Amino acid sequence: MDAACAVKHSVVASPLGQIRISGCQQGLHEIKLPAAGPPEAPARPEPPGRPAETVKPLTECAAWLHAYFQEPAALRELPLPALHHPVFLQDSFTGQVLRKLLEAVKFGEVVSYQQLAALAGHPKAARAVGSAMRSNPVPILVPCHRVVCSGGAVGNYSGGLGVKEWLLDHEGSLAAPPAPAGGSRLARTRCGALRGSSSSECAGGD
Repeated sequence: MDAACAVKHSVVASPLGQIRISGCQQGLHEIKLPAAGPPEAPARPEPPGRPAETVKPLTECAAWLHAYFQEPAALRELPLPALHHPVFLQDSFTGQVLRKLLEAVKFGEVVSYQQLAALAGHPKAARAVGSAMRSNPVPILVPCHRVVCSGGAVGNYSGGLGVKEWLLDHEGSLAAPPAPAGGSRLARTRCGALRGSSSSECAGGD
């Protein structure tokens, strides 16, 4: 981001509550999840607004979020919005890890902190990966919720444990929709144990 950015804002309704997005003509700046957590009666996402009301990256982001919650199979056909937050414009460790996560870990998949560290070329930096997840300015789009502990525990999440569990259930449940995420549940083993890292990796998790 720079002083020349004319930042626009928009709100996308979702089962998690109102998601606030911001960006400029050059790209998406931030996705902010609801601070208070999911509502008791989830709101149905609204279709993306008319292009004249916003800038292209926000229109693309709103369309992507709408598909994510309502029609995940359509995601493969949609463009990702350009990203214009400093973390993605600099060649930093955090930027490298977040870009690799976006590229390598798809809908319905999970990866451990140490596995992601290895994918990003820093196999001994599992705890630093946790710090990088906390710095993610565009959650859900860059899927830090898919990064879990190697033993199968869900791990921490800046949006709240209940939200992380809801997102993982949403991506992993094929037979039925996930239950409303009214609050946190105990972390549970997912997809079996993820081998190759120690249980201490989650101490620095998102």
